[in-house]
Amino acid sequence: MSRAPTAGENHPGGLILVVEDDPLILEFLCEILQEEGFVVEPHVSADAAAIYLEQHAPKVGLLLTDITMPGTLNGADLANQFGDRWPDKPIMIMSGFETPASSGVRHAVSFIKKPWAIGPLLDCVDGAFKSRRLN
Repeated sequence: MSRAPTAGENHPGGLILVVEDDPLILEFLCEILQEEGFVVEPHVSADAAAIYLEQHAPKVGLLLTDITMPGTLNGADLANQFGDRWPDKPIMIMSGFETPASSGVRHAVSFIKKPWAIGPLLDCVDGAFKSRRLN
């Protein structure tokens, strides 16, 4: 999977940290976002994404995470840590099983239910970025 910067490197939202434990969904999701001009940073676990954030948080413009995944942290835990430390940055959550409320997310987030279609997914990403610009 390519993580090369695209024309979207100067996108006003910045880099999207994408966290999804299914490698095929992760690759597809990143391809969709890259085709729209976004720069993505893919991770297959919330644990790996949390480590990445320790060094690279200033570059991250949006956290996009699944909720249910193996490891010490799940997506809800990651969203809570992210929202606690960087409250000005938007969070988008996707899940086929849970909602942000049922999983214990404490922050305002954009949510899309799996399975998603490309149009609604991109609308949700756009809405997540716009929600933080309005606050």
